[in-house]
Amino acid sequence: MKRAPLISRLALSVSLALGASSAFAAATNPPPRLFAAAAFTKAQKDSSIPTDAGTFVRADDGTWQSFGPKIQQVSSATVAPSDPNLIFLACGNGIERSRDGGATWRQVTGWEISDVIAIEVDPTDPKHVYAASAWGMWRSHDGGDTWLRADEGIAPDDAFTRTLVLDAQNPARLLAGTSGGLYVSTDRGATWQRVKGVPTINILRVRRGVSDSSVWVLGTEGRGAWLSTDDAATWKAVAPALATANVYGVTVDPTDAKRLAVGGWQTGVHVSTDGGATWFARANGLPSLNLLALAFDPTHAGRLWASTFEEGTVFSDDAGVSWQDGGLYGALVNDLGFLPLPVSP
Repeated sequence: MKRAPLISRLALSVSLALGASSAFAAATNPPPRLFAAAAFTKAQKDSSIPTDAGTFVRADDGTWQSFGPKIQQVSSATVAPSDPNLIFLACGNGIERSRDGGATWRQVTGWEISDVIAIEVDPTDPKHVYAASAWGMWRSHDGGDTWLRADEGIAPDDAFTRTLVLDAQNPARLLAGTSGGLYVSTDRGATWQRVKGVPTINILRVRRGVSDSSVWVLGTEGRGAWLSTDDAATWKAVAPALATANVYGVTVDPTDAKRLAVGGWQTGVHVSTDGGATWFARANGLPSLNLLALAFDPTHAGRLWASTFEEGTVFSDDAGVSWQDGGLYGALVNDLGFLPLPVSP
């Protein structure tokens, strides 16, 4: 693609939430399904409105089916780990909620909350919900009925928050990637402190390991990918070939935390199978080198999904050596991941 800087087109781009990762671990939940928060922007002609947009779920036959309300800007989707019928969509116009598995939806925010990018739900108590937006952090303690500001300690210039992860091992702890670095809260979002050892720049995506929760990986604007193997206490730059890249997609295989993948604008996909010690470029067969989102498949060990900018989504079963078509041609994918959706598309 030869379009203007990706930052301007993806100002509201986000994250596979850890809430989704912990959700598929719950034995009572339905099997996770691949979803994409996307807008089909390539087909736009003389209009700023995409031809189709919203949340899409991949059906068993490989087709993508619309799920939930048609909204021009959906940045991510989250299912409550303890209740697969409770679903939240992070949208440009606020937050949409379903309490019946997606059969019906209601907007639960007013005019004061907009440009929402990521949502997390407490796995032990779904009354506690957290939202990251272009204007800062919000939290609810009644399941999303009412919302309060939750950004004390975050510098005003760092308010733009693109990615949010709740610690399933300690639900009072959250990590938020902002326009000025990584922040942590240990009191359910009441206060925040800057995480040391991470560049104080735009954090574009944060993901955590499932089989090994001490593993974290994040992508930055202009400073590549960073890895922690001690539960976010210390960090180091990884994937040297991407040292100055805008990294939009990062993921940790939920079945093996030593399998990592990162990618961004004009980078293709870079994969590690040894916990980040060595990295391999996996560009052959990709429809584009511009990567927006990555996700390992929890239902198929080692399968890696990658969404490119307007050139389709692909998957690989051999650590990126080869790629297969997964659909979504023409889409700008804000988030890609797996959710235990109770309704089959």
